[in-house]
Amino acid sequence: MSFDVLQDKIKVKKNPTVAGLDARVEYVPPLILKKYTDQQGETLEAAASAVLEFDKGLIDALADVVPAVKPQSAYFEILGWRGMKALEEVITYAKEKGLFVIADVKRGDIGTTAAAYSEAWLGSTQVGGTPCPVFDADCVTLNGYMGSDAIKPFLKDCAERDKCAFVLAKTSNPSSVELQDIVAGDRLVYTVMGDLIQRWGQGTEGKYHYQALGAVVGATHPSVLKELRRRLDRVFFLVPGYGAQGGTAADVRHAFDELGRGAIVNASRSIMCAWQKTDKDGADYQEAARAAAEKMRDEIRQYVTIL
Repeated sequence: MSFDVLQDKIKVKKNPTVAGLDARVEYVPPLILKKYTDQQGETLEAAASAVLEFDKGLIDALADVVPAVKPQSAYFEILGWRGMKALEEVITYAKEKGLFVIADVKRGDIGTTAAAYSEAWLGSTQVGGTPCPVFDADCVTLNGYMGSDAIKPFLKDCAERDKCAFVLAKTSNPSSVELQDIVAGDRLVYTVMGDLIQRWGQGTEGKYHYQALGAVVGATHPSVLKELRRRLDRVFFLVPGYGAQGGTAADVRHAFDELGRGAIVNASRSIMCAWQKTDKDGADYQEAARAAAEKMRDEIRQYVTIL
């Protein structure tokens, strides 16, 4: 299963982190943006070109440090079709560099619509007799709060194509308590969802015993991380909320099993926007991003040993 591929990459780099590529136009260093606005004006075309160069530059700087990247589709969607074209190129480029790609799309529809989303992000579109891969990510994020109808089409493609997916369980945002912490019978809603994720993924275990369905569990809830790690022993965790949202290395250590496996921690702005703290107007954005990624890796290594 694809989580085996991710865990292998984590072991090689001794780094259980993923760099989020959530590049708004204002996150792009001015010298890159100006190059394209001088050519194309202050247009969506110029913005998409600048974001593409920025993301490729980040990938170049991080490819031997992090095992994975996580492009967030919303930041490409705001640039229209030009942004989606850039996203397709970013995914292709990252995979060429040997990186595992988690497409952060948080899809959550049902039936044929869910199947179409899965074909777009994990599978292929049939054109006559030819299956044509579309975005071809290694993994996606999903919202399972519509139940198994929203998950089954993706799970089918995961099993058939050696892909995987992370399903929202306990998210890092403050208002998650409004739903996810409600008592449902003798459990909290987030534990109900966690149990469902593990049940839905039964039979898809790989060599590390993790299933094709993982769970999103925020770094801002360390006690929940600890609880769900004990409860969901076959579920790989994606842990957002590190850095800019307040999560620390001491918090995220609870996401890992006794061998330092089974989780990957995300940071986005603290890596992408590291250049904003160096007073060099973005000329050193690659060096700044790399330094931030190495610092995050080294902080987590103080608490987690990967075997």
